[in-house]
Amino acid sequence: MAAVHASDDQFAPTLSDADLHLIGEGNELRLYDKLGAQLREMDGVHGTAFSVWAPKAKRVSVVGDFNDWDGRRHVMRRLGESGVWEVFVPGVGKGAHYKFELINARDRLLLKTDPMGLFFEKAPKSAAIVWDTGGFAWSDQAWLEQRAKRNALESPMSIYEVHLGSWRKHNDAESYSYRELAGELVDYVGEMGFTHVEFMPVAEHAYYPSWGYQVTGFYAPTSRYGTPDDFAALVNALHEAGIGVILDWVPAHFPKDDFALARFDGTALYEYADSRRGDHPDWGTYIFNYGRVEVRNFLTANALYWCDRFHVDGLRVDAVASMLYLDYSRGAGEWLPNERGGREHLEAIAFLQHVNHLVLTRHPGVVTIAEESTDWPRVSRLPDDGGLGFSFKWNMGWMHDNLSFLREEPVHRKWHFDKTTFAMMYHYGENFVLPLSHDEVVHLKGSLLGKMPGDAWQRLANLRLLLGYQWTFPGKQLLFMGGELGQADEWSEDRQIDWLLVESASPNRGVQSWVRDLNRCYRAEPALWEADFDETGFQWVNCNDRDTSVLSFLRRDKSGAGTLLVAINFTPNPRSGYRVGVPMPGRWQELLNSDAALYGGSNLGNNGGCETEVQPADGFEHSLAVELPSLALLIFRSPSLP
Repeated sequence: MAAVHASDDQFAPTLSDADLHLIGEGNELRLYDKLGAQLREMDGVHGTAFSVWAPKAKRVSVVGDFNDWDGRRHVMRRLGESGVWEVFVPGVGKGAHYKFELINARDRLLLKTDPMGLFFEKAPKSAAIVWDTGGFAWSDQAWLEQRAKRNALESPMSIYEVHLGSWRKHNDAESYSYRELAGELVDYVGEMGFTHVEFMPVAEHAYYPSWGYQVTGFYAPTSRYGTPDDFAALVNALHEAGIGVILDWVPAHFPKDDFALARFDGTALYEYADSRRGDHPDWGTYIFNYGRVEVRNFLTANALYWCDRFHVDGLRVDAVASMLYLDYSRGAGEWLPNERGGREHLEAIAFLQHVNHLVLTRHPGVVTIAEESTDWPRVSRLPDDGGLGFSFKWNMGWMHDNLSFLREEPVHRKWHFDKTTFAMMYHYGENFVLPLSHDEVVHLKGSLLGKMPGDAWQRLANLRLLLGYQWTFPGKQLLFMGGELGQADEWSEDRQIDWLLVESASPNRGVQSWVRDLNRCYRAEPALWEADFDETGFQWVNCNDRDTSVLSFLRRDKSGAGTLLVAINFTPNPRSGYRVGVPMPGRWQELLNSDAALYGGSNLGNNGGCETEVQPADGFEHSLAVELPSLALLIFRSPSLP
């Protein structure tokens, strides 16, 4: 068949001058409705309009199963100086497989997947599939309306982090599909009481062991578990169950796979040309060129796309620290300073501020969360206030300090007691999420349980204590799957989490029950979340009793009517009649005790509560004489106000 050239195309362009203008400015926020493969009707003819940005290409064709992958059949036309190429192909419908064939400036032929592809073949294949992600029949309107009214800072947020491929597997081999997860995962998360799930990256990735962090299809839910509609069904089911959905989003870098974004039109298009800025030394990937408007547009529209088409409730932005510093993981002479001579990546900073502003204003109630591991200031403050504009920041300091503290043998903990209290020194500088994430249970770090000292009973008790502290400390919390099972082995993407641990009566089932009841208590008690970032919501009772390694503090709701006392014994020595000061007299109800028999403990407690005595302690006129079990955390509720 003869080649079809631009002059032979009988159909007018499907992109208008206004479209091209917005694309050229980097302001086409619905880029996913313009570029890529768009199902269209032109002059009464059904087909697909294909378009792609490739400004340095000499020729671009769309090839697919509809033209025998022959680049001579559907040559695309260049639309002015926009760098966009386009062609309408009659008769091509949903489900067609395609790629773009480019000839670069050196006359080399390149075969590339669509940067805007909405659905892909299962890896290792890489063709895009024509699809419409706007046609799913959603039934979560009530959830979206409620979300838009919610103040996330003053709402409960306990996040269950999930790797979709390894939560459950059939015969420990084949992963559950999106539709299967829409049943079992939804039921499980609901039963466990988590308010949100956070999915490690679901965007298409060719390399499964990357866990999704080396994205090759930014606009496509991975086909490993089903279609985009199937993924939408999973989100919809979670919303109907009252559970929010957060996605890991990866705008920091992309892999060097020849078939994807890398050197897309034969030049450094999406990445910086200079390796001192464009190569990521840690991961062997490319860094996005945040100074190029079309690239910023690609990423910004992508963030909005997941909110628009898949109704997600939050984006956790991966590796923010690597975006903020030009010298990140680089030695002298290996990086280029900014225009002011500094190490700050000004273009990346401006991009983060811009995308956060757009997400939070265009989708009320949606949150953005920064994985930021340095002391960069005001990450979770508005750009107008000198911040990056995130809703929350991961508190890596709290995580590292407390894991380090609990690794210590209890006899030595008094010498390291400040590690477990230090986070309050900087707590009000940011809106924090307390993470116990996948990063802490891989790469020979062992499981959470494996970090705990002592015999088998003590390790489980320490783990319950850690989780209790996470749930009662100010901030929102995140727990990676398997942590609630007391899993002994570190996580692997190749096998499911160790469900056998809780399929019969076992001490591990006690950990699972503890997390479930922590969530139930957490959601029922506004004192644990309503004033997380208000100084009225937290007060140390005694943070200086290092000799006994006992810690106590108060949590309050915004009204002041609800007050909780948390007391923690970090040693295996029970403390009988341990005196704790409290702000009001009466009977303090024991809500939770990590040493209860239900959780695998020794069942030492306070018979449901304690009555105050008129005996000063910790700066209060009244106090309690509390039975503190070994390696345990207790929560007490104050008497009701008259």
